[in-house]
Amino acid sequence: MTHDLDTGTTDLLAQVDGHLGLITFNRPDRRNALSDAMYAGFAQVLPMLAADDNVRVVMITGNGGAFCAGGDVKGMHESHQPGAAPRRGATIQSSTDHLRTIQKQVSLAIHRFPKPVVAALAGAAAGAGMSIALACDIRLAAERAIIVPAFANVGASGDFGGSWFLTQLVGTAKAKELYFTSPRLSAAEARDLGIVNQVLADEGFDEAALAWCRSLADRAPIAMRYMKENLNRAVTSDVETALDAEAANMVLSMGTSDHREAAAAFVEKRTPNFTGE
Repeated sequence: MTHDLDTGTTDLLAQVDGHLGLITFNRPDRRNALSDAMYAGFAQVLPMLAADDNVRVVMITGNGGAFCAGGDVKGMHESHQPGAAPRRGATIQSSTDHLRTIQKQVSLAIHRFPKPVVAALAGAAAGAGMSIALACDIRLAAERAIIVPAFANVGASGDFGGSWFLTQLVGTAKAKELYFTSPRLSAAEARDLGIVNQVLADEGFDEAALAWCRSLADRAPIAMRYMKENLNRAVTSDVETALDAEAANMVLSMGTSDHREAAAAFVEKRTPNFTGE
């Protein structure tokens, strides 16, 4: 059963389809470039999806053939023209505060989201669009998709956590190379670097990505939540802290009805039916 969620804007669409939450960038005329309305939409809809026990996995995608082109460079150029309305933020500090806020509403919220988040890249993910894709737990890409850091091309240093997430995936030296030179990585090249998890055929990509996410949503949701906590913690904690937290989460997950169901299904040689309890 599918129902739409109110994001407060048509720039960002959201719906729930069974156990899957779907968030869609929706500015196809600008290759889904980011807007203030999108940031507010994420701030509104992510808590709704987190609180919905029926939703087990969230997929983020884009309409019109692109994932997200990042910052609206055309809009930036227009704002530089004589007579244009002043850009947001009267001071460096106010602009910095605003950017920090929206980064937390999007990238940090995705990273800390208590359920798996999958980015489905039907086309380009560039600049901050790449950063948001990297904030997700898994990236599926169509063969035609490209990934471009892009910041160097517009004289900017980068935002939305791309430098942090990319360094975790490819290491410091490679991340610096990619940021400094801003190549157009094909989906296959990004997969070989570990940036993309799976490359799917262009034809039927949307349906294949949805099927992949639905398959993930069939797994034990409580266990996946604890897995994500453990794996996120591994980036910043020492091994003893990680072991202690793993032990606590393992005991909690093995005390669930889902664990008992999985054990019974294993013995009975059938597919388990997880209820999230």
